[in-house]
Amino acid sequence: MEANRPPTAAAPRRLARLARQQFVEGLEAGLSGLDEELFDFLTQLMGLTATQREMQTRRDVWARYQQRHNAWIAGCGRALSEALAPLASTTRSALPGAGGFELLSDDVVENKIIASRMALTVMEHTGNAFDTLRQFTQELEGQELDDRDILRPETVCLLFVDQWVEAGLERGDLQTVVDPLQRQLGDLVLRQYQALNTFFAEQGIKPDGDLRSKVRRTAGGQSGAAGPASQALQQSAQSFARDSGQSSVHAMPPQGMQAFMTPLARARQRAQGVMGQLRRLLVQPATGFDMVNAPPASAALAQALSAHRVQAQTHYSGVATLVEDYSPAAVVQLVGTVRERSTEFKAKASTPGEKAIIEVVALMFQSILSEDRIPPAVRVWFARLQVPVLRVALAEPEFFSDIAHPARRLIDRLGGVVMGFDATAINGSALEGEIRRVVQVIEQYPETGQRVFQLVYDEFEKFLAKFLTAKQATSKLVSVAQQVEQRETLAIQYTIELRTMLRDMSVRDEIREFLFKSWAEVLAMSAVRDGAQHPDTIAFKRTAADLVWAASAKPHRADRAKVIQSLPPLLLHLRQGLALLGVTGPVQDAQVKVLTDTLADAFLSKTASIPQAHIDAMARRLANLEDYISDETLGEMPLNADNIELMLGIDASSIHVIADNGAPVDPAMVAWAQELQPGAWFTLDHNGASAQVQYVWQSQRKQLHLFAAPDGSSYLLQLKRLGTYLQSGLLVAQEEEALTLRATRDALAKIDANPERLLD
Repeated sequence: MEANRPPTAAAPRRLARLARQQFVEGLEAGLSGLDEELFDFLTQLMGLTATQREMQTRRDVWARYQQRHNAWIAGCGRALSEALAPLASTTRSALPGAGGFELLSDDVVENKIIASRMALTVMEHTGNAFDTLRQFTQELEGQELDDRDILRPETVCLLFVDQWVEAGLERGDLQTVVDPLQRQLGDLVLRQYQALNTFFAEQGIKPDGDLRSKVRRTAGGQSGAAGPASQALQQSAQSFARDSGQSSVHAMPPQGMQAFMTPLARARQRAQGVMGQLRRLLVQPATGFDMVNAPPASAALAQALSAHRVQAQTHYSGVATLVEDYSPAAVVQLVGTVRERSTEFKAKASTPGEKAIIEVVALMFQSILSEDRIPPAVRVWFARLQVPVLRVALAEPEFFSDIAHPARRLIDRLGGVVMGFDATAINGSALEGEIRRVVQVIEQYPETGQRVFQLVYDEFEKFLAKFLTAKQATSKLVSVAQQVEQRETLAIQYTIELRTMLRDMSVRDEIREFLFKSWAEVLAMSAVRDGAQHPDTIAFKRTAADLVWAASAKPHRADRAKVIQSLPPLLLHLRQGLALLGVTGPVQDAQVKVLTDTLADAFLSKTASIPQAHIDAMARRLANLEDYISDETLGEMPLNADNIELMLGIDASSIHVIADNGAPVDPAMVAWAQELQPGAWFTLDHNGASAQVQYVWQSQRKQLHLFAAPDGSSYLLQLKRLGTYLQSGLLVAQEEEALTLRATRDALAKIDANPERLLD
């Protein structure tokens, strides 16, 4: 067909120019939708609960955008059109910035930094569509895209940033809307890339898909980056990935809370994007890696891996106490060892796919070992995991596609737990010893696969649960907090059951209030302390039924005589129960007087009569109350700071009890709070003071959550209050991105800068 005929010599320039024109027109058509997205985002943002200062800041941002957004959108349209002008009038080699030096102002540099960070997320969203487009244009023009070509994501992002500032909007406001801007821009750019790729394919253009063609040579013979990231992106990639305020942005779900995903959800979305990039890199024709059925490692490589495992076994065999070198120099040497080891294995590899896997794993471990926040004592042991991880990566392709692969989860868990400790706190500790044991088990296991990594992961989780609460003060606080949750949970459930039992009974309000507010607490306290079927607890249950009977009308002489006879033991049990709650003295006397006044009215038949059958049914149900309650009836649990201190019996000055205060909280934030992993580190802002804390414990029903600071302070938060702290930024995770994901991102950036390293 005519459309599939290869272009003539004059056609390539025309096709390339036409493609850029279509690209710009597509972006211009999407400007109005992008504008609407930002408006909706800022409007919804104002409705979220936060500190007074933050809410005022959000209103100010919305007002400024409302005033200036038309100028920004118009400026973006003009700049996009002007971006085509140099291509029509001059050669690209004459464009400014193609070579030499420029003197840049601080504003220009700031804009480029923001644009570079935005472009990283946009490129994650566009996947390999840009890489395919770049190959098409390279085939047409015989050279790489210029650094300032409008087809490049970083050029598009810089244009939008420059026009934002030109329109009079504040650069800080851009950080507020960067989430929806990146997402919308990523969708828009991806659609244009896909349309151009289809257009080029219909014109019969056939790009060279060889990996080596992605590398260009400079005059000095050195390799330059020609992949998805420009030089500016490569320089800012590492800092951007670690910037929790900006790196947490990625493609979001299309509906609902898309603009307000929790950092955990955004991290998961971002992780999927990075893993997608890795998969596309490994399955391209140049490497030929099979992501479904990985062939067994070649004989020479398998032998080298086996020999290394035997060396590890020999290293530890018969050694009772092994002294490792944890000095900074030793860690630097480890990085070199990782590289040397990968070179040795690549020499044994027989296929491009094996070489690519060895290189990716080596780069990941170089990144992990370069993480300064991991104490040297732990990095030494991480280095020993390189070969076991390489073995599992060669045998199980899902290691490169599943962020929940046990090998990744284990490394992420180990790294996340230790990043808040300094070297002195780790060296020789039980935690360092457990990490050593985990690595030794993996190294010495005959077959390294998911099973062994999952095994040691589960064992580490059990160890961690004990280690984080091992301190005597923390252990006691955990025990008390668990009792508080059990007691409060039972109190709520008992109250619900008492309300159900008394629903159709004519019981005075004074009796109802006492049973619901006080006696339900007595029953819960006794059940937690002594057990639900303990004689004292059973007696307190019977007291509730006796009180209801005694408070009903007594028109008959026999009933009145029975009341007189039962009143002393009834009052004794009532006082014992109140004393169990700490209600004594005049306060107890006042409550008992209200009850005795009601009983006096019943004695004179001034209250309603309740059939004896109802009383008996109530007594039977109370005796076996636990058979009727379930967690499904659990409502909001009140938390009393005074009770915590009373039950601890120690100086609680370092314990901060942060109970629910009724502040509205997004359900997604509550769900996030329930997913926090013990061992993770956070920055907590409480009463104006900031502290580094580690999440050490959650109660059985996840209603109470405990954080511990290195100085010995403890923070016990109730579930919804924890959600509000996360929502308002008073509790911020120090690591939103998993260790292996960050290592994968770093590896991709290095491969992008020098693709040939995969095959060398």
